[in-house]
Amino acid sequence: MIRQSYMRKALLVGGLMLMFPFSVRAEEGLTRAEVFRQVEALSALGDSLFHDPSLSASGKLSCASCHDEAHAFAPANGLAVQKGGATLQATGHRATPSLKYLQAVPQFTEHFFDSEDEADESIDNGPTGGLTWDGRANTLAEQAAIPLLAPFEMGNKTQAEVVAKAIKAGYEQKLRAFEPFLKTTSLFVVLTKALETYQQSWKIFYPYTSKYDAYLAGKVALSPEEQLGLKLFEDPAKGNCASCHISQPGHDGTPPQFTDYGMIALAVPRNMELEETRSVSSYDLGLCGPDRQDLHDRPEYCGLFRTPTLRNVATRKVFFHNGFYKTLHDAVAFYVLRDTHPDRVYPKDTHGTVMRYNDLPTQYQDNINKDPPFGERVDNNPALSEKEIDAIVAFLQTLTDGYTQSGP
Repeated sequence: MIRQSYMRKALLVGGLMLMFPFSVRAEEGLTRAEVFRQVEALSALGDSLFHDPSLSASGKLSCASCHDEAHAFAPANGLAVQKGGATLQATGHRATPSLKYLQAVPQFTEHFFDSEDEADESIDNGPTGGLTWDGRANTLAEQAAIPLLAPFEMGNKTQAEVVAKAIKAGYEQKLRAFEPFLKTTSLFVVLTKALETYQQSWKIFYPYTSKYDAYLAGKVALSPEEQLGLKLFEDPAKGNCASCHISQPGHDGTPPQFTDYGMIALAVPRNMELEETRSVSSYDLGLCGPDRQDLHDRPEYCGLFRTPTLRNVATRKVFFHNGFYKTLHDAVAFYVLRDTHPDRVYPKDTHGTVMRYNDLPTQYQDNINKDPPFGERVDNNPALSEKEIDAIVAFLQTLTDGYTQSGP
């Protein structure tokens, strides 16, 4: 546990060093203690801004409205996508992700070479990293700006409109106080930096307090079902989940993040609950659009979305980028049924033909991942039985933060 506590502090300091280089601050006459004092004050400001609905066009929607702390900073409801905009009736096309455990996500790159001790750094893992489902934001400040200006989220038309709302809400003096520290005269930059700094609060956003963390520290044993779930999770011939959702600590003691941050095409079924997908010509292609525009001419990236962490996944009520699945059991089952029993995953057309991969145009379907447990099998039986799926779900429930000997 001492090792994990050390690593948490190291991650925090590392993040702060990137945002506020101490060498630069030393030249300006600021001590390390003063830098941390400023950071703590900026974080407190970010906390207030995060929970303030007055920054939205409706005056009723805050960051916390969709990122509920009690649900791992993800939605508390079961809607596939959240409602926003000036009248709180506008909807987007992607499920709201959790904001927890984003501190170690690398910046987006098309060519990622794993630097872990045991990894072969000659292997190009392809598009990796960045925040949001398509990785288009590289910092939490960039990410924070997206919902503030999205017409179907907080609904502001310009940065100036956001700043005007913040000033009206009484934040001007506090925002201006950080202009020298952040070396900017833009109050919008200060505002998004405050939100970023708040999300660097490790006790809130990456505490590593799950039952699995306690298990790794030798403080608790997993139940037989949870232990079976972990075994199946890591077994390449069964769930093979850990190939993307890393489940073991790094050699330096860093707790597992349960993601490799990679981009992958899973071919999740089309969610007809979403207004945009009711049009036969509308597709969310992830890395190559529509939200991300810089890679629109890269067909090999169409259909790829970032692999999220599975920490706190059991607190979610919808799963995958389009919120198609409503239970964790069904989300796990998708992996073993997609190619062995597509009729149990995808709808049928008017002729009774299964519409496989129905949310990705045919020309991009070569991008779809076929690694186990995907792919057709000789016996056509899913790689996991219902009982084994339940065991994996039981294991995933051990990844929820806030564990005590009596729960959760």
